[in-house]
Amino acid sequence: MSTRREAVRQALTDASGFRSAQDLYADLRSEGSKIGLTTVYRALQALSDSGEVDVLRTDDGEAVYRACDTESHHHHLVCRTCSTAVEIKGPTVEEWATEIGAEHGFTGVTHTVEVFGTCADCSLRAVQQT
Repeated sequence: MSTRREAVRQALTDASGFRSAQDLYADLRSEGSKIGLTTVYRALQALSDSGEVDVLRTDDGEAVYRACDTESHHHHLVCRTCSTAVEIKGPTVEEWATEIGAEHGFTGVTHTVEVFGTCADCSLRAVQQT
């Protein structure tokens, strides 16, 4: 793995929650790295292709990334406020996707399911601020 790709992977490992390419670029530059934004995007794509990072789209369509905690297929429960993410299994979703695909004659069905909400810590902070 290239040194720059390793730097991006390490930045994701060190981060809490999901981070955008722009955020990672800013983090790396603030630490003195000379990495370019295009290199960050390329590294994220390679890490995504290899299954080392999770990728999801935010409500506004931006791709965000985080180091993957598990190699098995999973989904995420993500806090809209702080981006904390919990990996969750969804056996009912898995069964539904397979069944709906078969019902319509599709094979090789894949899916992406992400669940967004507000974590307990952020909910508590919001209540305390009111």
